Amino acid sequence: MPLPAGVYRADHVGSFLRPKAILETREKVESQAATAEDLRKVEDEHIATVVWEQIENGLQSVTDGEYRRAWFHIDFLQHLAGVEKRGHVTSTNVTSHGMTPPRLVVVGKLGHPNPIQVDDFNYVNKQVEAVKASSGASQTVTAKVCIPSPTMVYFRGGRDAIDADAYPTLEPLFDDIAKAYQAELDDLYAAGCRFVQLDDTNLAYLCDEGMSKEAAQRHGKTPAELTQQCVDIINASISKRPKDMTIGIHLCRGNFRSQWFAQGGYEPVAETLFKGLNVDVYFLEFDDARSGDFSPLRHLPEDKIVVLGVMSSKKAELDDKEAMIERLKEAAGYCPRGLDQLCLSHQCGFSSTKEGNDLTVEEQWAKVRLEVEIAKQVWGDDLSQ
Repeated sequence: MPLPAGVYRADHVGSFLRPKAILETREKVESQAATAEDLRKVEDEHIATVVWEQIENGLQSVTDGEYRRAWFHIDFLQHLAGVEKRGHVTSTNVTSHGMTPPRLVVVGKLGHPNPIQVDDFNYVNKQVEAVKASSGASQTVTAKVCIPSPTMVYFRGGRDAIDADAYPTLEPLFDDIAKAYQAELDDLYAAGCRFVQLDDTNLAYLCDEGMSKEAAQRHGKTPAELTQQCVDIINASISKRPKDMTIGIHLCRGNFRSQWFAQGGYEPVAETLFKGLNVDVYFLEFDDARSGDFSPLRHLPEDKIVVLGVMSSKKAELDDKEAMIERLKEAAGYCPRGLDQLCLSHQCGFSSTKEGNDLTVEEQWAKVRLEVEIAKQVWGDDLSQ
């Protein structure tokens, strides 16, 4: 059975370490020493470079590195009508850096007045085609768009972060979230996008006993009910996507400056996640003991793929090649079709926020090259099969 379009044996979650020039220009914009147009020009220049670097280092799924974002989710979601960034999330779970993410608040009726990601996709896709034309590259290369999961709109804030006049009850909000995402997927498809990855922390956080209890208290539902609610909202949001648009989802336990927020294996959500969520491919963290063992993969249907994040983007040193191969084989033992249902990646991107993880750019690309090398050894030179 072939891989879904846009999925490759050596794959990645999407973000790369931000160039210094982008970070400096972003700071100037914040202090009003530069304009948003100035920042976009700098981003354009460096995105063109990172597209070339991804292909040069063996990746066939290509993103803009999330260079246009300070946060993987905020910079997208604040473009929805009715959504604002206010303060920070209150939680007992913080990194050793003392960071808590910005808090999103629904202040009015939620909507999708304009395409959010289309211009960014068009620019990346143009760069991909330019690199292929100049290099004579014959392999398939896909421009992938990464956007936050629909659950990121409401989950962290709960009822207190949703205006009661706009939404006396929550079902209309969930309907409006789904309609907004349907509109965005329609716009992306019309622009030529055929792969969209949803980035979701909430399903992974429901695997953490402490964070699951916090969420249950915040929402007044059991963890099992919250899991089903998340799945229902995501399914509604992608329900109208064309058959030839691949949808993936990445579950993340936190990735701020090589730190993490949540821990716990996938078992609490696994059956609902794998059997109930209508995506084509799962990007899952499995880089250390926090993610539990591979046994939840026994719930994986035969027609779905897991991009197994056994490598680590959090550390500078290279992963052990033979150990990664053994872990792939171990995971395959739980999948109905074995290795045929698996691909390889790092557990998360290299820079989920503008700060990035604690490694150098050179170390980042060395880790990508090792991943491609491992994938070719396990599956062969054609990473699209």
